[in-house]
Amino acid sequence: MPNPFENAMTQLNKVAKIKNFSDEFIAHLHEPNKIKKILIPIKMDDGSEKAFEGYRVQYNDALGPYKGGIRYHPLTEINEVKALAFWMTLKCAVADIPMGGGKGGITVDPKNLSKGELERLSRGWVRGLSDILGPHKDVPAPDVNTTPEIMAWMADEYAKITGDKTGATFTGKPINVGGSLGRENATGLGGFYVFNSLREQIKLPKKCTIAIQGFGNVGGHAARIFTENGHTVIAVSDSKSAIFKKDGLDLKKVEAHKKKTGGLKNFEDAKNITNEELLELPCDLLVPAAFENVITDANASKIKAKAILELANGPLTPEADEILFKNNIPIIPDILANSGGVTVSYFEWEQNLKQEHWTEKEVFKKLKQKMEKASKEMLEKAKEYKTSLRMGAFILALERIQQKML
Repeated sequence: MPNPFENAMTQLNKVAKIKNFSDEFIAHLHEPNKIKKILIPIKMDDGSEKAFEGYRVQYNDALGPYKGGIRYHPLTEINEVKALAFWMTLKCAVADIPMGGGKGGITVDPKNLSKGELERLSRGWVRGLSDILGPHKDVPAPDVNTTPEIMAWMADEYAKITGDKTGATFTGKPINVGGSLGRENATGLGGFYVFNSLREQIKLPKKCTIAIQGFGNVGGHAARIFTENGHTVIAVSDSKSAIFKKDGLDLKKVEAHKKKTGGLKNFEDAKNITNEELLELPCDLLVPAAFENVITDANASKIKAKAILELANGPLTPEADEILFKNNIPIIPDILANSGGVTVSYFEWEQNLKQEHWTEKEVFKKLKQKMEKASKEMLEKAKEYKTSLRMGAFILALERIQQKML
């Protein structure tokens, strides 16, 4: 498997050749500011004690407090976490929100824990890291296998330890404990706003055919939002299978089928295909919304989509990027395309600090403004430097970070 952190650094080195950033600045961004690992001992339900490894990577806080998710996963490793923390730094800078980048988690399969064990583990993570967390230091959020309920436990534990009453140290909380309306579908909706702002510039039709890899929270919401806006979703997939229907899928029926059968296979008259085949379908827009490194130098030349919207983090390797750029297939990069989630997390933080509660309509209006402005600025940078949208986004982000670090 390609190393995600090496991929991220390849992107950084590439942008340094396009725009003449100082060597010192680029060297500074090659490593995170801090990596903290802790051991979390907890009492299991059977009375035994077990210790789990927890961690937090704080990449860069030039623009504001570190911001980024906490994932609970047995296979999480440091290169992946460093890459995600780096991309989060750029994501906040591109969206022009006053936050830096971080990432954290626990090496655990949460499916093997009872609810009580999960709560004790989550509170233990906060106790072990409380000295580096805080509304003006580091503001975590949910990620893989973490939920609003887990964020509520963590916020409660942090308040107990520090006396902080704002609730602003954790975002992605349930609405009744300071969460923001609109957070659940913010990533999909933000991606749609970015796509909509750029659609004409990347020469896509008013009504597009769309293939979406991933039918979870992000991909599922994106599929619904695109359909509601007159586009046709012709294929979706989950981790096990994929389905394709040339004249479009009825998403409500697909969701009902998935609920009933636990998967997508054998849905009505749709064709069963593989995740790999989905990526190579002829369509106007391909949306990778699931895994890292799904488009590589091995399959990039087989991509028949007219454009790609990256809702997953790092779905393309740098080699694939080069091939698609040469083939004139525009890629709307993840650091802008999926920044709707962190933008609404920032809105939650702001509401908590001001002790306000915005309506969903207000949240979406502010999100739309942020995404449209960032899309326009990214496009301008790409044109100015005669480069890809990804490199345009990187230049925009790095200029903002460098300005604060001078």
